[in-house]
Amino acid sequence: MERSSRFKLGATYLGGGQCRFLVWAPLVSKVEVKLLGGASRVVPMESIARGYHEAVIEGVEPGMHYMYRLNEGKELPDPASRFQPLGVHGPSQITVAGFNWNDASWFGIPLSDYIFYEIHVGTFTPEGTFESIIPQLDALIDLGITAIQLMPIAQFPGSRNWGYDGVYPFAVQDSYGGPEGLKKLVNACHNKGLAVSLDVVYNHLGPEGNYLWNFGPYFTERYMTPWGAAMNFDGAYSDEVRLFFVENALEWINEFHIDALRIDAVHAIMDLSAKPFLEELGLAIRQEADRLNKRIFVLAESDLNDNRIINSRELGGYGLDSQWSNDFHHAIHTLLTEENTGYYEDYGKIEHLRRAYLNGFTYAGEYSKFRKCRYGTSSRGNPSEQFIVFNQNHDQIGNRMKGERLGHITCFESLKVAATSMILSPFLPLIFMGEEYAEEAPFQYFTSHSDQNLIESVRRGRWEEFSSFAWSGKLPDPQDRTTFMRSKLNSAKQKQQEQSRVLYDFYKELIKLRKTDPALRFLSKEYLEVFGFEKERILIVRRWSEDFRGNIERCSLRFGLGDNRENDEILLVFNFSRDLSSVAIPASTGVWRKILDSADEKWLGKGALLPIEYQSNGELSFSVPARSCAVLQRQGL
Repeated sequence: MERSSRFKLGATYLGGGQCRFLVWAPLVSKVEVKLLGGASRVVPMESIARGYHEAVIEGVEPGMHYMYRLNEGKELPDPASRFQPLGVHGPSQITVAGFNWNDASWFGIPLSDYIFYEIHVGTFTPEGTFESIIPQLDALIDLGITAIQLMPIAQFPGSRNWGYDGVYPFAVQDSYGGPEGLKKLVNACHNKGLAVSLDVVYNHLGPEGNYLWNFGPYFTERYMTPWGAAMNFDGAYSDEVRLFFVENALEWINEFHIDALRIDAVHAIMDLSAKPFLEELGLAIRQEADRLNKRIFVLAESDLNDNRIINSRELGGYGLDSQWSNDFHHAIHTLLTEENTGYYEDYGKIEHLRRAYLNGFTYAGEYSKFRKCRYGTSSRGNPSEQFIVFNQNHDQIGNRMKGERLGHITCFESLKVAATSMILSPFLPLIFMGEEYAEEAPFQYFTSHSDQNLIESVRRGRWEEFSSFAWSGKLPDPQDRTTFMRSKLNSAKQKQQEQSRVLYDFYKELIKLRKTDPALRFLSKEYLEVFGFEKERILIVRRWSEDFRGNIERCSLRFGLGDNRENDEILLVFNFSRDLSSVAIPASTGVWRKILDSADEKWLGKGALLPIEYQSNGELSFSVPARSCAVLQRQGL
C-alpha cells in the first residue's frame, strides 16, 4: 500500500470535531468504534481495501477515549493507539498532532559526531519522567555528550519496565509523561545541540496487553523469538504488518523529531523474503530524511556479526547506518574482569581486542566455543562510524544476575582503562547512564505485570537465562518494586565522593581529546595500527589523521615519512595486566609527549612511571604500570 495521509493508522483528529479512525483487521468481518464518556456511542466502520476498516466521525474532540468492538464482541484498544493513559488494558485516547516546536534550524549532526548517552527514563531521575531529564541536559553537554539514547518508551504494562515488553508501538508510555512530555524533551535537546536516538522494538511485542492477535495476522507460527512469537514479515498479509512498523518509524521521525532509531535485536527479526523488512525500513527512513533535509540514522543491535546489516543496498546489504559491537565490549570486559563463563568464554586474550579495534568485529568466521560453530563475517571494509562500542549498557549490566556495573566487579584503575579504550577508539562510543562517575546503584531487571502466571514465568525465565554463567546468590525479584527503586541513579549524592568526581573529569578529558585532537577526531580503520602483546597483556594503538598521509602507503607503515604536521599522530598505551609490563614498538621518529596518564596522581593513580617526553629514532619502549593507560602525542619537528 502506498503511504499517504489518508492511510494514517489509528485515530487522526481532523479538526472541527471530526476524527478519522483507521484499523487493519483483515480477518474481522465487522469493526465498530466505541466512543466513551458522557456521550458514549458505537459507530460502525466501513470495510475498505486490503483488510482496512475506516470511519470519519463527527462530534469527537481530543482527549476522548475509544475502543474498537470486533464482531459485536470484544472491545479492545487501538493497535495504533497514540496514548494509553489508563494502561495497556484501558481505552485509547484521541490526541492532537503537533507541538510548539522551535527547532526549525535543527538538521541533525553527522553520524561521526555521535557520542551516545544511554538513558532509562524511569530510573535516570527520581521523578522518572521525560521532563525531569531536561534539567540534566546541561551536565551531559558539559561532559561532552552529543546524543542521548532513550531505551524503549512504547506503552508497556504498569509503570516499571525496561521497555522491551511494549505492546503499543505508537503510544508513548503514560507514566513517563506521554507524547507531550517526549516532545518537550526532544525540543529541549535540539535547542541545546543534542541529538535524540530512540530504541524501538520490531522483533516482538510483550506478553501482557498484546491484543494484536485479535485484529489480524501480525504474528507468525513459522518462527519463534526468545520472547515469544515472531512478527509476520514474510508470510501472507505481511505487507500490512511491514507498513504498520514502517509507519511507526516514520511517526517517531515526523511527529517527535527523533534523529536516530536503534532497532532492537534485529537477529530476532525473522524474514526470508527477497526484499527483507530491514532493507525496506532503512530505505523508507532514508527517503524521509532526504524529504525533510535532515540527518536521520538507523542503528541496529545484532548478535550475528553480519556486515550485510550495514552494507549498502548496492552491495546486497540492508543499508542501515551503524550497529552495536558486542565483541568490543566482551573483549575489554574479559581482560579486566577475567570472567570466562557464558559467552565470555570466547574472549580473554589481547588478540580479541586487537581484532575488534582493527575490524569492528572480533569474530569474522572463526570458531566460537560458546556457540559451537563458526561465527561472523569480515567487517574490515566497513567504515569506523558503522560500529557503536561500549563498556557498559542496559543489557551487559541488567542481564547479570544482580545487575552489577563494571565498577562493582573490577577496580577503579580498570574503569579508567576501559573508558580510554572505548572513548578514544575510532568507533562511536556509548556511555551508560552513571558510568561516567561510577554510579553505585545496580541496574536490575524489573517489571510491573498484573498477571500472576506471567510474573512466575518471568521469574523462572530469569533463572534459566543465567544457567551458562557461574554466578551465585539470590536473584532480585523483577516484580518487587524495591528492585526498581534500587536501580535508580543517585548522582547528586555520589558525586560528592572524590573517586566519582575524578572519574567524571577523566571521562570529560577523554571526550575533549576525542573531539579536538586531529588523529582522534578522524575516525578511520585505515589510519590505524594495533600492536598486541599477549604475555605482557599490553595493547598499543597508533592512530593518525588524514592530513598525515603524505607518502605513507595505505595499509602499510613507513615510519618517519609524511608531512610532519603537528599533533597528527597518537599512541594509546594500555596495560590490562595486574603487573608492571614493558614492551617496545616501532614508532615515527621525533618527540612524543604524554598528554594523559591514568596512573597520574591527578587521576588518583598510584603514580606515573612513563616519562613526559620520549625521543624516538624509530622505536619506543614503555614500562607501563598495572591496569593503566596513557596517551602520547607526536610533536611537530
